[in-house]
Amino acid sequence: MNNSEIPPSRQQIIDGLNIKSQLKNKVFMQTLEVFNLLKEILHEMSNDVNEMLVDEDNRRVRFEYRDRGKFEAELKFADDILLFSMHTDVFQFDRDHPIWKNEHVKRDPFASYCGIISVYNFLTDSFKYNRKDDLGYLIARIFINKDKSFFTEGKRQENKKIARFGEWPIDKAAVVSIVETAIIYTLNFDLLAPPYEVVAIASVEQMNAKIDSSKMQTGKRLGFAFKSDDVKANGG
Repeated sequence: MNNSEIPPSRQQIIDGLNIKSQLKNKVFMQTLEVFNLLKEILHEMSNDVNEMLVDEDNRRVRFEYRDRGKFEAELKFADDILLFSMHTDVFQFDRDHPIWKNEHVKRDPFASYCGIISVYNFLTDSFKYNRKDDLGYLIARIFINKDKSFFTEGKRQENKKIARFGEWPIDKAAVVSIVETAIIYTLNFDLLAPPYEVVAIASVEQMNAKIDSSKMQTGKRLGFAFKSDDVKANGG
């Protein structure tokens, strides 16, 4: 069957598949390129910070970077771990999202397709003691499109840039700023003792697990709502 024999509806399907596949592949590759840059920055930052620490041999405060594979990276410091994770899928936004008010997206709807890099905060001991029920917190997300334009969401992140989405591509300085903001937030995001009522009752299984390997559930805001105002600026 040549092109002249293809029904219009079938041609529309074929054209849609070709366009979408190329678009999503480009978004994926741009996001992966940014994620690889992020890994380089984490590695460089670890070396730089460790050289300036007063107690640089203390493993509890040192930065420890670990590449966890093609789509994951880890930065450990003090009692915290930041996990950086790139999703392998490409996303669109719901119709109520403010991105649809962006002028660049109005001109080019395909610019709204984005890859996502997420930043999660966990306690170091959650992994050390294999506490599978412990809680982690999403503290930042980076959205990257086919043109490498970006905006961020998250704790202390500059999310107002969504109005200027499409005006500039993400670069090393922007990634450094995102990472530093996440680290500073994490350092000020302290572990709170859960309300008495939350831990007033425990099962035999929980106590046995705790005795065996400290496996009772822990999270920085266990029993509290995780809100944007959990941590004040400068830790106040």
